[in-house]
Amino acid sequence: MNNSQEEDRIIEAVLAHCRNGSTDQEAQIMRIPVGEYTSARYFHREVQTFMREYPLIVGHVSALAELGAFFTHDLFGVPLLVTRTRAGKVRAFLNVCRHRGAKVETRQSGTANTFSCPYHGWTYGADGLLRGLRHAPGFGDIDREEFSLVELPAFERFGLLWVKPSPSDEPLDIDGWLAPMSEQLQSLRLADHVLFKAWTVPLNMNWHIALEGFQEQYHFCSAHKHTACAAYLDNQGIYLDQYPHVRHAVPVAGFEKLADVPVRERSYRAHFMTQNYLFPCHFVQVMTDHVYVHTITPTATDACVFSCMMLIPETVSGAKAERHWQANYEVVRRVFDEDFAIGASIQAGLAAGANTHFTVGRYEVGLQMSRRALNDALAGRLPVPTLRQT
Repeated sequence: MNNSQEEDRIIEAVLAHCRNGSTDQEAQIMRIPVGEYTSARYFHREVQTFMREYPLIVGHVSALAELGAFFTHDLFGVPLLVTRTRAGKVRAFLNVCRHRGAKVETRQSGTANTFSCPYHGWTYGADGLLRGLRHAPGFGDIDREEFSLVELPAFERFGLLWVKPSPSDEPLDIDGWLAPMSEQLQSLRLADHVLFKAWTVPLNMNWHIALEGFQEQYHFCSAHKHTACAAYLDNQGIYLDQYPHVRHAVPVAGFEKLADVPVRERSYRAHFMTQNYLFPCHFVQVMTDHVYVHTITPTATDACVFSCMMLIPETVSGAKAERHWQANYEVVRRVFDEDFAIGASIQAGLAAGANTHFTVGRYEVGLQMSRRALNDALAGRLPVPTLRQT
């Protein structure tokens, strides 16, 4: 089988857990102040850090399949315009006119050579350069480069589109940022996948509550008694700290039978669901034959937005294939809804004063790993590498 060395080590680690009745654990419990879920000031710091200073996933490459294609994106709290130029380069800009601040492009997607602001007709190229303005003499000897759209760092990597939603003085080293997860992401060949479904759900909970529902396996057989529990080993996943990201390998039920299979015949992909946390707010959830890309976006201290892309390995052809993928979609939506119902109940209880801290157990490994990275970012200890640094 074409497993990586890392995947072979994960298989051996799970088999050892099966033999010993053990599981991955952190050295100690973690205590998180409840104020981190309720404080407006803390929330503002998080948004300004996580939603501005780091590369974030804005879509699958199929969204810019054609030269001249574009889409707009508003989920991160700043209006974005993402384009593929006629030269094939992916570029991103603040979707804000440099004249009086209106959105330049109001459509969700399409193809275009230029973008014209609906307010006063200032026109920009796909490269962001100001191309024309009505009654130009009224603005004197205007420097068109100075009034071009504000460009943002944009990247096309591993079949996904990434944008840092604020300008950068120096070019970002996106490959250095994603390096800890590059082997896993490269192996998925997401650029060859197609989008089966995309959906967005507003949630009445702090974004950490939604995030944490995907970061540990301890809850599977209580929160998902009739869904995910039966499909996976109970609390015997493997967590790899790929700082600031985390790889969480969840073995399927019956995994222990691999002990009787020759090493070279063991397939990692066929026996795991892999939950890849990509700092700060994404998960690439790898199933045995398809992939989900989740994003959790904070919108208020007590609200967030969950968005998801379901990527499948080939275009649906025929009713049988449609039924197969639709059934997978319905299963995962049911599991997610179970998590979201519990998350809403947690949010409702925050004001009750029952807890001053939340206690994160030693089994809740992925949650502890990600929290350390999030705390480091808020403290200024986690910069995105720049090309100049390297």
